[in-house]
Amino acid sequence: MELQVPKGYKSSLDLLETQKAIKIIKDFFQYRLSETLNLTRVSAPLFVRANTGINDNLNGIEKPVGFEFLEDGSMSRLEIVQSLAKWKRIALKNYEIPVGEGIYTDMNAIRPSEVCDNTHSLYVDQWDWEKVISKEDRNVREGLEEDRKMRESLELLRDLLNGF
Repeated sequence: MELQVPKGYKSSLDLLETQKAIKIIKDFFQYRLSETLNLTRVSAPLFVRANTGINDNLNGIEKPVGFEFLEDGSMSRLEIVQSLAKWKRIALKNYEIPVGEGIYTDMNAIRPSEVCDNTHSLYVDQWDWEKVISKEDRNVREGLEEDRKMRESLELLRDLLNGF
């Protein structure tokens, strides 16, 4: 693990204050993003069935963490989620999300093949979202508009953080 702390770095928050700040950031940003992009929060799976194609193996070399469990008298295999890319599209259909709306989730994952450094970890805690877009709205103009909305949410978060 190549964690590199800049020379002279000292956090202005202690460990507990850091956790409280993370909570404020997550609460504020997910509220703003969901309101701005018309998203509904759904719970993400921690694990999915192996060999269904739902667990995205990202770049093809990742080996998911898995385990066996007894189901109807025989053993079945589950894998810890690595990515929700495919699951989100299935969820949009299952939740019957209409055009112009979407879902977001706070995904927790384990990526044992990750090369750890300052921005990568074996443990992943990230937001993930997906939106139903009409065929007519799948264009650069609409993509830029969604991007503008996301940036606006990030700018409001920055303003909040500057107040600390």
